[in-house]
Amino acid sequence: MWHPKTNEFEKRLHKRLLEVDAVLEDRYGADYPLHPSRPEDGETSGGNQSGLFRVNTHFTPGYGSQFGRGYVIDMEMVTLADVPDEVENKIEAEAAELLESKLHEEFPKRDLRVERDGRLFKILGDFSLGEV
Repeated sequence: MWHPKTNEFEKRLHKRLLEVDAVLEDRYGADYPLHPSRPEDGETSGGNQSGLFRVNTHFTPGYGSQFGRGYVIDMEMVTLADVPDEVENKIEAEAAELLESKLHEEFPKRDLRVERDGRLFKILGDFSLGEV
């Protein structure tokens, strides 16, 4: 059970992740075949259940991380095709940059940024609840 302000933050974050997912679908969705069990983009009620991309986050306390706590960005291309590493890296970096700009729009008073943490991208910064 999360604090109501955490729930609100994550709801707004999820909205922006779906926007990133939609942009990636528009740019790259036709470049690779979908996994055979995956519906076409827009065929389900949630953006993460259809199309080539699945973009989510989960909070981590950051043990063993150079940056500490934050939200790890899980981005997956749902295909059986072999996607070259350089293409995956390019798309991931583009998604991280796009998400960071959307975070600044959604949370203008918070110091949030997206950084590469090892092989992953992570949302870092001010996750405070304000006065409780």
